[in-house]
Amino acid sequence: AQRVAQSAGSRLETGTRWVVDPVHSQVDFHVRHLVGRVRGTFTNWYALLVTQGHDWSGGAVKVTVQSASLNTGNRYRDADLRSDHFFDVERFPQITFQSTGITASDSTLELGGILTMKGASRPVVLRGRYGGVMTDRDGRERIAFEATTTVDRRDFGITWNEVVGGVPAIGNDVEITIAVEAVRVN
Repeated sequence: AQRVAQSAGSRLETGTRWVVDPVHSQVDFHVRHLVGRVRGTFTNWYALLVTQGHDWSGGAVKVTVQSASLNTGNRYRDADLRSDHFFDVERFPQITFQSTGITASDSTLELGGILTMKGASRPVVLRGRYGGVMTDRDGRERIAFEATTTVDRRDFGITWNEVVGGVPAIGNDVEITIAVEAVRVN
């Protein structure tokens, strides 16, 4: 059974609210570097999901990421990524995703929405797996999904690059994955 929902900011104010469990959720990215790839994650972020009970119809998702919380496992690279060459975290401290439409089935999920990064807002579609709803050992309901999109970093004003051996060192396509496990709060 497939359900389609159009959402707006007001949809985040009504319905069943779910708040992200940061211990069991993550926002990751990866991008090509020369012939390999660099992976990273954001460690400080928040997400709110609103559904109609367990039904995504009329639902909404909003994710707010603190851009300075990026972590690639290398403090020198992280400092460079926080600089105005890339995320410019002093001027643009947050990255946001606000859903505009949700399609969900028993195991798949598609989130259309607006991604805002470094002052630029662009429509994106995240596609992935809907994990369903389950009650944890403390009696709290949990909902989960994992979805991925690929964006061109240049669309968000992240254009800095260098050429090594005649090839741009950094790829333009960045894959972003949001994996959320959230706890029902009402």
